[in-house]
Amino acid sequence: MSGHRSTISDLPHALDSDELWHARLASRAPALFLDYDGVLTPIVDDPAVATLGDDTRRAVQRAADKLTVAIISGRDLDNVRGMVDLPGLAYAGSHGFDMLLPDGSRERKGDDYLDDLDVVERSLSDELGGAEGVTIERKRYAIAVHTRRAPDDAIRQHVASVVEAVAVRGDRLRVTGGRDIQEFRPDIDWDKGRALVRLTEVLALDVDRHPPVYVGDDLTDEDAFAVIVDDGVGVVVAGADDRPTAARLRLDHPRQTSQLLRLLLPDLATKA
Repeated sequence: MSGHRSTISDLPHALDSDELWHARLASRAPALFLDYDGVLTPIVDDPAVATLGDDTRRAVQRAADKLTVAIISGRDLDNVRGMVDLPGLAYAGSHGFDMLLPDGSRERKGDDYLDDLDVVERSLSDELGGAEGVTIERKRYAIAVHTRRAPDDAIRQHVASVVEAVAVRGDRLRVTGGRDIQEFRPDIDWDKGRALVRLTEVLALDVDRHPPVYVGDDLTDEDAFAVIVDDGVGVVVAGADDRPTAARLRLDHPRQTSQLLRLLLPDLATKA
């Protein structure tokens, strides 16, 4: 794995990089891996209203008619599957802890940690249940503490201190951070990058013939960018966090994702 890493704002724009696409894909049909929030839909305060727009839905469906397409999301699998609601896709929810393949088979990791998650959920609810603008979201294999709607930094700092204290007690879980979110997950070596690798295995994808393209936006997507840095193309959707990234290209807004999908589709008859 190479050490490629640039700041997001310094990356070339994915819609203006024909030479890089030609060099990296070399007339091969890519396999597409897409995050949901911040990629297929804009980031919003209430995740329940982050619905897939008609233009993006058509672009994803058209891509799935021609290519292997998988959704890899931090959302629960059944939640993100319901939001996308398209046949023929593979889905990985909870950062890959729960995967559903197009043939209906399902792989899960983390069942041994459900009791630990229950204990942490109760602790967080007891200590943060009344905090203004703070939402505690229980997923099957994770607990997310959202602070996007918190009115000031004092509340965010209080949340951070509570999360740190609870994490000491829940030592079989680890805390990961994202945009206005801290999340408890089973402390095992699994993330979006490992989920992507597993999907290429179970979908029998030859990365030499079908180089992976991953589109993500958040810090949790860096694991996926890193595992394809030599064999594929990582595309990061820019946000408020101008961080170093292992992605090679950028988009400036989720509405450009549908344009990117259309860009990757021409002349597929010659790429099979």
